Amino acid sequence: MDSEQRYLEDFPKINALLVIVAIGAVYMTIVPDMVADWYDDPNYSHGFLVPLIAAYFLMQNWPAIKSTPLRPSNAGLLLIVGSLILLLLGYIGTEYFTMRSSLVFLLAGIVLYWFGWTVLRLSSLSIAFLIFMVPLPYIVYDAIAFPLKLLVTYASVAVLKILSIPVVSEGNIIMFPQTVLEVADACSGLRSLMSLVTLAVAMAFLSQKTTVKRTILILSAVPVAIVTNMIRVIVTGVLASRYGAAAAEGFFHEFAGMAIFALAMVILFCESAILRSLER
Repeated sequence: MDSEQRYLEDFPKINALLVIVAIGAVYMTIVPDMVADWYDDPNYSHGFLVPLIAAYFLMQNWPAIKSTPLRPSNAGLLLIVGSLILLLLGYIGTEYFTMRSSLVFLLAGIVLYWFGWTVLRLSSLSIAFLIFMVPLPYIVYDAIAFPLKLLVTYASVAVLKILSIPVVSEGNIIMFPQTVLEVADACSGLRSLMSLVTLAVAMAFLSQKTTVKRTILILSAVPVAIVTNMIRVIVTGVLASRYGAAAAEGFFHEFAGMAIFALAMVILFCESAILRSLER
C-alpha cells in the first residue's frame, strides 16, 4: 500500500465532514462579512487572492504531507479551545478582527490535533498566510494611515519646491496658489502597502531560498509602497499646479493608482530577480 492510500485511509473522513459543517455553522456570518469587506473596501481587495495563494503553498508541500505518518497531538486541543475563546471574546466585544483571525488559529489547532506537529510544520506557511485575508481593525488602520499621510505630504512638498513649484502644506493638505489638494488614505501608501506586503510574502517564499533574502524582499515592500505613492502625489501636484485640480481628478486619479501599484510590483519583481541572481 503506497503512502497516499495509507494517508487517506488513516484520515477520519466522517469526523472531518462533521468538523467542516460545524466550522461553517459557527462562521456562517463572520466569513461572508469578511468577503464583503474585500469587495467593498479597496484596501482589502487582495483578500480574494489570499486563499488561492495559501492553497498553492499547500499543494507545493502536499507530496511531503501525504507521506508523513499521522501522529495526532492533544496539544491541538489547547489551540482549538484558545481559538474558540478568542472567537467568543471577539463576539462579546464586537471586534471583527479577533473573530475573523480566530479561524486561522482554529485551522492550525485542528491540523495539529488530527495530524501532528510534522504536518502542521509542513502546512504552517499556508495556514499563516491566511492572516493576510483578515482586514485590520480600524483603530490600527487609522494609527498607521495618518503618519503615512503626513510623511508622503512633507516629502512630496519638498520635491515640489525643488521643482520650483509654489506650494505650502498644512497637515495632509497641499496648497497651491490656484487650488488645494488633500493627501487622502488612498495616497498615503497604506492601501498598496497591505497588498504589496501580502504579495511580497508570496513572492519571497516562491522565489527565494534563504530566510535573509525572503526577509529583505518582504521588508522592502514598505519603502517601495511609500516611495511610489510619493511619486503619485508629486505628479498629481505638478498637474494640479499647472492645469488646476480637475486635471488631477477623475480618470487620471484612478489610472494613477493602478499605474503606481503596477510600478511597485515591477520593482519587487526586479528586486526578486536580483536576489535570485546573487545565488547563482
